[in-house]
Amino acid sequence: MLDRTSTTQRPRRDEIADSLLVPGRTVWRLAEAERAAVLIDAAAYFGALRQAMLAAEHSIMIVGWDIDSRTRLVGPSGSCDDGLPETLGAFLSALVKRRPRLRIRLLLWDYSMVFALQRELAPIVSFLWRTPAQIEICLDDVLPIGASHHQKLVVIDDTLAFSGGLDLTIRRWDTDEHLPGDTRRADPAGVVYPPFHDVQMAVDGEAARALAELARQRWRRAACEQIRPPRVVRRGHVPSRWPAGLEPDFRAVTIGVARTLPAHGREAPVTEVVRLFEEMVGRAERLVYIENQFVTHAGTAEALARRMAERPELEAVIVVPRDYEGWVERRVMIGGRLRFMAILETAGVHDRVRLLSPQGCADGTEEDVMVHSKVTIIDDEVLRVGSANLCNRSMGLDSECDLVIAAQDEAERAGIARVRDRLLAEHSGVPVADIARLWNEGGSMLERLDGRIDSRGRGLRRVDDASSGIVASDASLDAVADPPEPFDDDGERTVPMGGINRGLILKAGLALVVLLLLALVWQMSPLGQTDRIVQSIDAISERPWAPLAVIALFLIAECVVFPITLLVFATIAVFGGWTGAMLAMAGALASATATYGAGRYLGAGPLRRVIGPRTNRIRRALLSRGVMAVAAVRVVPLAPFTFVNLVAGASGLRFFDYIVGTAVGLTPGILVMSALGQQLADLFTDPSAGGIALLALFVLLWVVMGIGLQWLIARYRPVA
Repeated sequence: MLDRTSTTQRPRRDEIADSLLVPGRTVWRLAEAERAAVLIDAAAYFGALRQAMLAAEHSIMIVGWDIDSRTRLVGPSGSCDDGLPETLGAFLSALVKRRPRLRIRLLLWDYSMVFALQRELAPIVSFLWRTPAQIEICLDDVLPIGASHHQKLVVIDDTLAFSGGLDLTIRRWDTDEHLPGDTRRADPAGVVYPPFHDVQMAVDGEAARALAELARQRWRRAACEQIRPPRVVRRGHVPSRWPAGLEPDFRAVTIGVARTLPAHGREAPVTEVVRLFEEMVGRAERLVYIENQFVTHAGTAEALARRMAERPELEAVIVVPRDYEGWVERRVMIGGRLRFMAILETAGVHDRVRLLSPQGCADGTEEDVMVHSKVTIIDDEVLRVGSANLCNRSMGLDSECDLVIAAQDEAERAGIARVRDRLLAEHSGVPVADIARLWNEGGSMLERLDGRIDSRGRGLRRVDDASSGIVASDASLDAVADPPEPFDDDGERTVPMGGINRGLILKAGLALVVLLLLALVWQMSPLGQTDRIVQSIDAISERPWAPLAVIALFLIAECVVFPITLLVFATIAVFGGWTGAMLAMAGALASATATYGAGRYLGAGPLRRVIGPRTNRIRRALLSRGVMAVAAVRVVPLAPFTFVNLVAGASGLRFFDYIVGTAVGLTPGILVMSALGQQLADLFTDPSAGGIALLALFVLLWVVMGIGLQWLIARYRPVA
């Protein structure tokens, strides 16, 4: 039995804090919080957040992996009585109408289409077009290929901030009871989803201001726009927005902020998250408590194995989901868990580690609880709550933010212990007081908790990944779903290939592949329109006024944001050769001129309400290098053709630079289409294996010509 009274081998608690939380290594910075509270499960978080937002007067910044206007922002009761709408989008709209000086900015990952079916399809419409002007949303794609923005932050008036694993999105709300079939736990379609567990932390004071700075840095990168705190905030005249009734777990506590940011362009990677995990585990004496959605990171497993070999009484409780949805996710994450546990087994310490999954129970019905939280607690010395999973992606590919407390006195140590005991009690069904008593009595926590099921059938059950039929090693899937670093990272922190951004070129190639394959699928479906477009143009092709009609068709297509690429293809397919190419170029330039003029007339304000703050990035790209910048934007588009044209006009870009750059940028695609036009037309009408190969060749030629154009841009642009 561990003698908890002996301190001869234990470092002083302030020494642990000083050696663990090192700015620039394991944390970004240290900041004081007057109060800090751990909010367990979304009902507690959403209720506290709603109350804090109601008090906001100047600014609210929301940063998320996902943000959904249909999210019911309600507390544990499942309803609200403040007179404002329940759903997030309507609530924020009502809030700014009540307080006209309040500005709300939402920064959302410009997500991969892989997640399209799980998300709100048009966040720009929900949060920009359907809301008052004080609300803005920016889609953030400033990341390497394959990465995601995974931070989940809300900052209110720079005085209160929330950070953790919870996005303001659907299928998250639940209470700590996790009752199966709870009808309050329903998505917008009315479907009751399984129990869901997650954790968020609230901080105020200097710690909140640090998270506000982090959110502004993200906004500046994504929107090319510097946001300063409101003047009254800069003067320090804003009272705390701490929600009434939210009891702090800590007071006057030092908060460490740890991040992951991937290598991107000339920016070096930030790897505080992975260093902090390994340093934390290396300080464990009695219990490592982890709850995490994904547990695959070999480096953490190795650090845990080393520490457990050094400390024979050290145990580890790891709370995870029992299973995952989706073929790829199941194989990658369960396979990764098997490898994680195999490392501990090889080290001979696996018998002191339990991989456990919580299960809710009510009226004889049992249901697995989805563990989405990212919490690590070392003894009663270190507490960490954040967005980072224990997987490769969170260590070097996705952007992450974790908050950590290293106890410096008995009050902080007691606070960490209370949080740990609340979490264990929630999952195991054992009362909090009994968990605390078990800890204080010493001995093995695993023996006390393993197999403990309460009278309702609620408790922690061992995870049996070995019976899943999934193998522990599948490098090909890992490389796609759980890579440790960006796909295009070559170890250099400068733009490779003599100034050509390979990431942008790869994105261009992927965009072309997706565009053409979607066009092919569309054509093969009953809704296909490609043939109709070709037939419509073909019907007038012999008329003397056919060229004017085609140009008019381009103008109409531009007004409805129809893909110009498909119209160019149809024109070349009908007229063929140089005639089709010249006519397609004339139509594209005419439509580009029309929308440029519309942008010049409208100005920047109306466009920002339609497109959002990313207009700044397009504008900066267009104004920075004149003709070549416009050409590059056409090859690697930052936005749809119509939007680029409107922003070019509104930005004041010289018309000569704009039209010449447009012609240069369109030339590669038009030339390739002219060379392969009839063959591509046959592909759409009669798909075949040879046709698909031709499509690949088409994309390759287009990308190669784009690379050549980027080389010219890099070769002749001035050195910054």
